[in-house]
Amino acid sequence: MHVFTTTPVADLASPGEQFGELEALGYDGAFTYETKHDPFLPLVLAADRTTTLRLGTAVAIAFARSPMLLANIAYDLQDVSKGRFVLGLGTQIRPHIQHRFSMPWSRPSARLRELVQAVRAIWDAWEGVAPLDFRGEFYTHTLMTPAFDPGPARFGRPAIHLGGVGPQMTSVAAEVGDGVLVHPFSTRASLRDLTMPAIARGLARAGRERSDLEVVVVNLIATGRTGSDLDESIAAVRGQLAFYASTPAYAKVLECNGWESVHSRLNALSKQGRWNDMPALITDEMLEAVAIVGRREEIAGLLRAKVSGIADSVSLECTRRPDPEQFADICAGLKAGG
Repeated sequence: MHVFTTTPVADLASPGEQFGELEALGYDGAFTYETKHDPFLPLVLAADRTTTLRLGTAVAIAFARSPMLLANIAYDLQDVSKGRFVLGLGTQIRPHIQHRFSMPWSRPSARLRELVQAVRAIWDAWEGVAPLDFRGEFYTHTLMTPAFDPGPARFGRPAIHLGGVGPQMTSVAAEVGDGVLVHPFSTRASLRDLTMPAIARGLARAGRERSDLEVVVVNLIATGRTGSDLDESIAAVRGQLAFYASTPAYAKVLECNGWESVHSRLNALSKQGRWNDMPALITDEMLEAVAIVGRREEIAGLLRAKVSGIADSVSLECTRRPDPEQFADICAGLKAGG
């Protein structure tokens, strides 16, 4: 099992050191995500401080950017990392796309499918496979002159991983992506009953085999060196789960586990701005079904129990910079278990 981690970049002056540390700990890959900082810029510095670590975004917001911009960024990061870049994309939700990024929103599953197809058409043009003549419902790319054509990629094309939340988007990810990033708001039951059937439908539409797709299950981890560290981590994860559970996009996971009523209550509290009251509605049962909770020596076994037979790779979600010793133990435990 490959072990990745998503990690916040708190210090833009030295992200390379952080990624170098993760490589030394034994991780197979490390990924940025898009919150307070651009997700791509730190990876340029990380590429210079690492040699084997896969580097990527998990995720960058697809609809905040055009296919041409994404094609350029991914090509450049694939080059600077010498073939180790993964373009991880997600859709975000309508209010953020329209009101934070001031970009259009409609039919997100169809739009994301077409965006990936457009990026690959642009790469085809640069590789000399076919002239650029992409004409879709959402995107049109028909102009490519020599001044803007970087030519064939030295290290091959980057992999494209797509974030999957609901069954429809997960199916699209399996249809057109090289990998699917399964959102951390999942349980063993939702992975079995929602995620894997959706992946099967997407692969069938594309005439692809399961071996053609890398399934990466992202996991929230609540652990700590001491009892107080664990309590603090649990509180942070509980708050994150309350936010996810208040959002309609994640309601199917709650329904799958018989927790339907929790969504409506959390959604109402979020609309009232009562964010501090929301974590109390996340029960211990919910916490331990969604997140991986325990002492650090327990985490690897708990994680394998959740994703066995489902994931090709796992990614550990770090809400804070990981403790080197703690996460080295977890990584080693996962790899020892195969």
